[in-house]
Amino acid sequence: MKVIRGAIVAILMGTLIFAASATAYPVKVASVKPKGGFVPDEATAILIAKAVWYPIYGKQEVEKKSPFHATLAKGVWTMRGSLPAGELGGTAVAEIAKDNARILFVIHEE
Repeated sequence: MKVIRGAIVAILMGTLIFAASATAYPVKVASVKPKGGFVPDEATAILIAKAVWYPIYGKQEVEKKSPFHATLAKGVWTMRGSLPAGELGGTAVAEIAKDNARILFVIHEE
């Protein structure tokens, strides 16, 4: 009886150790990657740029420079706002990689 009880305890301990190690070191699978990259179009590029600009410059300040425009060159989206008529100054600028959505550059022009 002691042998059976010991075997059951050993099996349970082994199962617990295996379960703990499986969650500590999860197996990674390949990430899904869209054919057009993670930033496939101008609308997506602008949404990402706004998400970056809002915490830096404030939502109200960023939205004053609407509408926003994005251009794609050599796999990099460049986003800019628009200055209202008669206003001096600059707008926020962001560059984002089309392929992986990496933020490459952020500045506010003066």
